[in-house]
Amino acid sequence: MNKPNLLPSFVRHVARSFSPGSPPVRVGSAFSPALRSLALLTATALTGTLSAADWPMWGGSPSRNMVAPAAKGLPDDIGSGKFLPKSETIDPKSTKNVRWVAKLGSQAYGTPVVAGGRVFVGTNNESPRDPKQIGDRGVLMCFDEKTGEFLWQLAVPKLGSGKVSDWEYVGICSSVFIEGDRGYIVTNRGDVVCFDVKGLADGNAGPFTDEAKFSAADGKPADVGAKSADIIWVSDIRTELGIFPHNISSCSPLVVGDKLYIATSNGVDWSHLNIPAPFAPALAVLDKKTGKVIGEEVSGVSKRVLHASWSSAAHTVVAGKPMIVWAGGDGWTYGYEPDPVPGKDGVPELKELFRYDANPPEYRTKNGQPLKYATFEGPSEVIATVVALDNRAYFAIGQDPEHGDGVGMLSCIDLTAKGDLSGKALWTYKGIGRAISTPSIHDGLIYQAEYDGDVHCLDAKTGEHLWVYATKSRIWSSTVVADGKVYVGNEDGELVILKAGRKLELVAKAEFYTPIYCTPIVANNTIFVATLTHLFAIGK
Repeated sequence: MNKPNLLPSFVRHVARSFSPGSPPVRVGSAFSPALRSLALLTATALTGTLSAADWPMWGGSPSRNMVAPAAKGLPDDIGSGKFLPKSETIDPKSTKNVRWVAKLGSQAYGTPVVAGGRVFVGTNNESPRDPKQIGDRGVLMCFDEKTGEFLWQLAVPKLGSGKVSDWEYVGICSSVFIEGDRGYIVTNRGDVVCFDVKGLADGNAGPFTDEAKFSAADGKPADVGAKSADIIWVSDIRTELGIFPHNISSCSPLVVGDKLYIATSNGVDWSHLNIPAPFAPALAVLDKKTGKVIGEEVSGVSKRVLHASWSSAAHTVVAGKPMIVWAGGDGWTYGYEPDPVPGKDGVPELKELFRYDANPPEYRTKNGQPLKYATFEGPSEVIATVVALDNRAYFAIGQDPEHGDGVGMLSCIDLTAKGDLSGKALWTYKGIGRAISTPSIHDGLIYQAEYDGDVHCLDAKTGEHLWVYATKSRIWSSTVVADGKVYVGNEDGELVILKAGRKLELVAKAEFYTPIYCTPIVANNTIFVATLTHLFAIGK
């Protein structure tokens, strides 16, 4: 039997030993609209950052570059506090530079996003907020950004397929995409859900009105109310497109104009030898207003998938033309035109602009024979997200953590190579093992975390390796640059803070009780750290 790919068993045991739910702890103070929207997204893709200080999506912006340039005055001295006796509640008097703490489930992998005064984070239901909705479910929680007050939740029943497609107790692993008063999420079931950011507290916005049935478990409609999600539409792409998610559905949506781009998590079966849905798309396009599928990739990713297609899409503009850049579960990175075109069989498809093998030849074959997947020297997919910035794309290969260590590579490709959009490598770096972390690029430097616990710094232009810092603990988190520092979490529950720059300098470490698998994010001069069990808002 396979081990959980998303959590070591001993950590699962420790995490589930906490008692069930408690309230958050307050610990301190305090053109046409469509053209304007598209113009903003285009500007965002070019600069890699948003003008606002929110963090409304995975990576902060459509370029997916993990940088918060407006942040200032972030504290280095952080005390996560102590639990009150026989409780999972953290004593506010024992913390330092922590504004509030909110309890999540027993496992949290859905990196937070912050927009419009709200914080959204994916977790499970092991500390149920609603005593009428208990049992194993995926949960999206929404909190007040300033106070940590719990506002509402989306509770999603499990598929019932167990570890094959909806791993027990893993919860919702995706980050949401927030645009105005609408949010988009990929659930643990593989559904795509559009929701009202205010929840049902202000009434049901429609047209979807059957939230009780959507959250039903064992055929019994759930009780929903002011603390429940207000669903706008649901798209069951898993059924419609014949997708077979491997282990869990994990992708953070991307919205560009009226289009919504989703990786489907299509992959292998329990044996890791068979591909149940080799012709199902690994990347799909939906109408953001209705949830209708309006396009898909036809590059054949699923026929070559090594494990699953979990990476999220990025958006950029190259030579004046918009481009979707995405890495597949086959270990290749692709560029697509954003607008689907009619296909040969009548299905709208994404026009492929380039493809780049993120594995060097020696990871694919040895002595003329294919190397097996999930071996130390064998090929890998891209689990992390491509960062598309300044006519370049940056990404590292890696595998499910249950596969252990292995050879890796960090690539930088030129999206304008010879003007033919061929995606040719400008440089590659093989002095790194497998990585499941998205890089961050700032001031000409790239920071890339490695699964084995190392953080690498390279010159983003040349690929020259400048330094490496060993955290001595596994890293699932991505690096984030803010306030002249690099932040990253590790499996020992440490928030590691390094000085951004060409010389290595450890600024500080903050210790938390449980592992940090989510990426720390920075919004409105606040660091949001989701540990396995709690969400911390940190700031002076």
